[in-house]
Amino acid sequence: MPEFLTLLPPADALKKLLDHLHADPDPEQVDTERALGRILISPVTAPHPLPEFPRAAVDGYAVRAADTFAASESLPIYLELAGEAPMGAAPQVNLTAGKCVLIHTGGMLPEGADAVVMLEYTQPVRSQEIEISRAVAVGENVIEIGEDVEEGQEVIPAGTRLRPAEIGGLMALGFTTIAVARKPKVGLISSGDEVIPPVEKPAPGQVRDINAYTLSAAVESAGGQPIFYGIIPDTYDDLAAAAGRAKTECDLVVITAGSSASARDLTSQILDELGRPGVLVHGVNTRPGKPTILAVCDGVPVIGLPGNPVSALVNAHLFVNPVIKALLGERTARPWPSVRAFLTVNLPSQAGREDWVPVRLIYPSLLSRSWERGEEPGEGGEGYLAEPIFGKSNLIFTLARADGLLKIPPDATGLPAGELVEVYLM
Repeated sequence: MPEFLTLLPPADALKKLLDHLHADPDPEQVDTERALGRILISPVTAPHPLPEFPRAAVDGYAVRAADTFAASESLPIYLELAGEAPMGAAPQVNLTAGKCVLIHTGGMLPEGADAVVMLEYTQPVRSQEIEISRAVAVGENVIEIGEDVEEGQEVIPAGTRLRPAEIGGLMALGFTTIAVARKPKVGLISSGDEVIPPVEKPAPGQVRDINAYTLSAAVESAGGQPIFYGIIPDTYDDLAAAAGRAKTECDLVVITAGSSASARDLTSQILDELGRPGVLVHGVNTRPGKPTILAVCDGVPVIGLPGNPVSALVNAHLFVNPVIKALLGERTARPWPSVRAFLTVNLPSQAGREDWVPVRLIYPSLLSRSWERGEEPGEGGEGYLAEPIFGKSNLIFTLARADGLLKIPPDATGLPAGELVEVYLM
């Protein structure tokens, strides 16, 4: 049986792969309202200030701040009501000393006004007279011109993954279409004589294809476009032909199964012959996913994942997602969402190996029933518990029952019960 190449830590293996990529994403123009999750191809510069006019931040009365000096509940001041600022239009009033204008949140301040008194600190006393029971400073309760962004300011850098906030900001500046990186095509190849399509009923010894669908969802979530290349038999010619076709048509190829060190596993050999430089990493020092293969074939990254569904999906998070982000030119280094939780049981681990363990989060309302030692973690019983879900790497519902993954670092020989750990959400 052939041996694995030298096992690398996952971070080192990923760096080795990314160092061989020279991504230059192609742009495409899309409607901004449909750009959620897309990667901005060029920086966005504000064509005008935002807001473009001084606006009221509250309901109340636009005033000259100097007119409210020393106003208090015990000694209010009185201002003449000069009118009302219309919504959606410029006020026609030029505010002079001793006067105020009724204004609503978002309304444009009239000329001469430099502050807004909140409605709660006012009351009408006569038809055209308003009592003010609190002084305001210049600029109080006012959103100034350019307070959000100034004209010419870079507001969103290139490589940003657009979230709802960025979509709103683009619309506020009038960008109804935007240039984003084209979604990289990710070829998905399932291999194995025992694997059949999910629509078929398995005969003894057969299993339905899981990986094509979990990985397709993972690819879409990361911003890629999954392309199925079917279930390929365990023969050199069939697998080499499928891999070759996918390499010419896609930006990234992912092959599941065929990565471990057995006589029937052909992926490593095929990738070494598919293009230069070929296999960069065969084996990572992690569990699950030790037999993962990372290759670059004539500029196209190719990843060979284990056939076991848990191993494939966990290592897709570690390797496929970062490669898709690199191909998109994503530069926003936002962390993998996580929560801190207290481990419920002792977890052993092998020193020098990075372990990823599926865990279920137990929520605060369940703590008193679930914490075996009778203790509720955190002050006032706040916090989560992380309960490991034990199962072999070919059991997909091990992950389906999990809320996230817990990482045991390679310098640890395990984690004790009660340890505060980071759970990376799935």
